[in-house]
Amino acid sequence: MMKPVPRLWVVIPVTFVFCLFVLFQLQISNLFGKNLQITHQVNNFFISIASSSHHQTPSPTRFANESDGNRAKQPEEEETCAGRYIYMHNIPSIFNDDIIQDCKTLIKWFTMCPFMVNSGLGSQVSLSDNKTARVLTSKTGSWYATNQFLLAVIFRERMKHYECLTNDSSLASAFYVPYYAGFDVSRHLWGYNTTVRDELGIKLAKWLRERPEWRKMNGRDHFFVTGRIGWDFRRGLDDDSAWGSKLMLLPEFSNMTMLSIETTAWTNEFAVPYPTYFHPKSLSEVRRWQRKVKSVKRKYLYSFVGAPRPNMDGSIRGEIIKQCLASHGRCKLLNCNKGQDCDNPVKVMEVFQRSVFCLQPRGDSYTRRSIFDSILAGCIPVFFHPGSGYNQYMWYFPKNYTKYSVYIPEKGMKDGTVSLRSLLGRIDWGSIVRMRNEVVKIIPKIIYTKPGLVGPEKIEDAFEIAVDRVIERVAMVKRMMEEGKDLQSEYSQTRDLKKLE
Repeated sequence: MMKPVPRLWVVIPVTFVFCLFVLFQLQISNLFGKNLQITHQVNNFFISIASSSHHQTPSPTRFANESDGNRAKQPEEEETCAGRYIYMHNIPSIFNDDIIQDCKTLIKWFTMCPFMVNSGLGSQVSLSDNKTARVLTSKTGSWYATNQFLLAVIFRERMKHYECLTNDSSLASAFYVPYYAGFDVSRHLWGYNTTVRDELGIKLAKWLRERPEWRKMNGRDHFFVTGRIGWDFRRGLDDDSAWGSKLMLLPEFSNMTMLSIETTAWTNEFAVPYPTYFHPKSLSEVRRWQRKVKSVKRKYLYSFVGAPRPNMDGSIRGEIIKQCLASHGRCKLLNCNKGQDCDNPVKVMEVFQRSVFCLQPRGDSYTRRSIFDSILAGCIPVFFHPGSGYNQYMWYFPKNYTKYSVYIPEKGMKDGTVSLRSLLGRIDWGSIVRMRNEVVKIIPKIIYTKPGLVGPEKIEDAFEIAVDRVIERVAMVKRMMEEGKDLQSEYSQTRDLKKLE
């Protein structure tokens, strides 16, 4: 049987028109250098003619720089990452994953296992009931029962998805060490001698020292993150009764930069926010939350979330609780000694959302996790010591603290001469609105978003800010080394308490 012959009265005019089109495009390509594009179009045309003669549908042509499952990095992406590459050390699992495997023993007083799920974010908060949906947001899946000690796990997961993470250490501007130092020390704080507490840190120091990446700047371009306060790694005595480990006193770690939830006034420590319960997936989700907390009606003048302690007479916390209970409903107290209310995201966020001011005295140390929970709720923080916020989170809070907070010196609270109800009640509504607006602006900076956000929905969150500041610090130290300057100002082993005053 003979093959069907194409109808020439159709093919000839189409071919003639196309040839005119090609000649026109070639003239344009000579001007703009697009010969490859024209060749691509011509090839596709003849492929389609050949295919149509066999009654087949043409398949799309793959670009030269693409392959199955992989895409070549575009020049604009490389330009975006210039000077921002991070190299993450692939340290042995004994320094991270193996530590958290036995999650029941990480903290003496309770198990950490429920908080380990979802890459350290904790269990997802169900928004099925009306109260939860009213206090939090619509069903976004972005609220978790996150524990404050999980920062190192959360940070490591974010780093795995960092847009400028590189396997080529020669490109790196800084080197991240994913060591779970906080959990390493916390599991050994009670009932263990100093040898056990220091063992893993000493091993990691040796491992890093032998790496070729270490020799570049003797570790001064390295950093790690911990979900505990800096004091836990500054044990000055080799006495079993002394607190913590001596990690930051080891020569190798004293050259590194530590990011922790609270610093202790050494020059190579920097404070980053405690994790909150909110881990959004997009910038638009953050904007919706900001609008919500700006418009919510607030029933209480001020509130305090904390636990009364024995023998608190004369203490700031004791005075706060005393005044709150006697405020005739102007203050809301969430007692953390009663049940599990202070571990419940809905209960905590409801108190802060319904309060104009949120009291933030010193906790067991200078800082408190509730500083960040209250800011997330759009509540104006009230500080009683500069070391609780202003001199800690300088990468995240405005320098002018009066724009977003109220400061009441501790002395007035200790001697009972300050009435919180009277002092806070005298602040005019215009000032309250201005401060609240500033607090709401801070929200994106103090949250840790879910990994993988890119493009217009990417958020400059606590992780991104921390990485950028570390890179800036390493670049500054590198310049100082090249100029032969003394590095004592950046790596001093003398504690300067004035930095927290």
